[in-house]
Amino acid sequence: MSVQNQNSGTGARARRGAGNEPKRKRAREDGRPPTKRHAAEPPRSGRNPDAPAKSVPSKPYEPTPQEREVVAAYRASVRGKAAAPAITVGEGKESGKLDFDHPDKAVAACLLAGAVGTNDLDFLGGILVQIANVASKGQTVDAGAVNFMLSMVKGVEPRDQIEAMLAAQMAAVHNATMTFARRLNNVENIPQQDSAERAFNKLARTFTAQVEALKRYRSVGEQTVRVEHVTVNEGGQAIVGNVATGGRGSPQKTEATS
Repeated sequence: MSVQNQNSGTGARARRGAGNEPKRKRAREDGRPPTKRHAAEPPRSGRNPDAPAKSVPSKPYEPTPQEREVVAAYRASVRGKAAAPAITVGEGKESGKLDFDHPDKAVAACLLAGAVGTNDLDFLGGILVQIANVASKGQTVDAGAVNFMLSMVKGVEPRDQIEAMLAAQMAAVHNATMTFARRLNNVENIPQQDSAERAFNKLARTFTAQVEALKRYRSVGEQTVRVEHVTVNEGGQAIVGNVATGGRGSPQKTEATS
């Protein structure tokens, strides 16, 4: 009997030890000290805390009445005009090759030729190459710079090749003027300042002279007669106002009163 009791007691203690061992082991593996009761974990929601918050779609911008007027005026100014194509620059094996950004190259050449005041495609090709050379940075041709200079030429609206060449020179002088303006703003000593200032002043005066030259060229042969005093006999007719004849620019204007 005593043997059985000892065995039963020993077996009970063994069973209790076996039942407690996994709990202590799990507590140690979790990195927490073994306790009789673990703290209850907070309930988990279905939302991922690391997920970014959903952005609320913003309301489309509503232009002001003044902005609508400006946009409408711009659209009216370009309506009905055939836009000249931009220039693209080749890469890789065709590096530096100029081409038209247009599906039909023949149409593109005609559009661009008309925009620079010529009907000679050889002249168009030559002036484009010269513009590209001026707009290049080292051996690299910058398509953006080429199209910027070309837009300045088109903005002058040249009527012939002389005006186109003068417009291209004006664009080149403008680029050089802005380059020396930047240098003048970043000088480090007096000699650099003097050099940049002299170049900037010369270029600015040159641009002004080019504008005046363009005005004179467009008004070649124009004569203006201002009538200061007129005596008209009975039944006669007098011309009152300015009379312009033979000009390259404005047509002849007369105003007659009897």
